[in-house]
Amino acid sequence: IFADCDRSMRIVQEEVFGPVVTVERFRTEDEAVELANDTRYGLAGGVWTSDASRAQRVALRLRHGTVWINDFHPYVPQAEWGGFGRSGVGRELGPTGLREYQEAKHIYQNLAPAPSGWFKG
Repeated sequence: IFADCDRSMRIVQEEVFGPVVTVERFRTEDEAVELANDTRYGLAGGVWTSDASRAQRVALRLRHGTVWINDFHPYVPQAEWGGFGRSGVGRELGPTGLREYQEAKHIYQNLAPAPSGWFKG
C-alpha cells in the first residue's frame, strides 16, 4: 500500500502489477474520476462506497476495461477482460474473447453449368 501519492509519482503513472495499491486524496467525486482517468493505461479499477447509485455513476465514468465495485479481482470467465489505452488491444474471455481466436472465411461456389457474371463469353 502506497499512501499519500500524487500524480507526479512514477508508481501512480505506470501500470504496476501487484498486489499494489496507490492511495490519493480527493475532495469531490469529479476529482476522484479525473484522477482515476489521468493515465495512459486503463486495465482495471475499483470503486468502494456504501452508496450504490454513486458506485454505478462513477463506474460508468471510469476509462477502465473492468471496474469492480466493493470488491477487487473476482474472476468471471463469462465476462470479457481487457483494458483501455495502453493496457492492451483486444479482449480475452467471454464471447468477445472467443472472437479474437476465430478467423472468418467466405466461400462462394457457382453451381451453374455455364460461366456467369463477368465470365460470360
